[in-house]
Amino acid sequence: MDIRGIDNVLVPVGDLAAAVEFYESGLGLSVRFTVPERGIALFGVAAETPGIMAMVDPAAGQGSPPAMRVWLEVPDAQAAAAELEERGVELLTAPFEVASGWSVEVSDPWGNVIGLTDYIKRPELARPAF
Repeated sequence: MDIRGIDNVLVPVGDLAAAVEFYESGLGLSVRFTVPERGIALFGVAAETPGIMAMVDPAAGQGSPPAMRVWLEVPDAQAAAAELEERGVELLTAPFEVASGWSVEVSDPWGNVIGLTDYIKRPELARPAF
């Protein structure tokens, strides 16, 4: 088997319009497309082909553990945390130190956890700026 990377990360959500609001306005991701009749929206992550696909699932967030956890790379997680708070997105915790730099996590309205992490301590591992 030849696994070459991430395709899309699928996240169950309870409401497509609320998902678009959170991922576009809250996190600042671009909407690549929506198919409301199928209950899906794909959000771009930087210039990469893979993205985050929200899919309506009526059971999302109904007291079950978080359905999904994904971390996205940012140049500065502490700055990203400040920007999220300015946008009204509640942080799960304050930014915390990790081996490669800093990370912060938020939760969408259905309990899916989105982490933002940087490589400030290990710049040789970071993706190049676009």
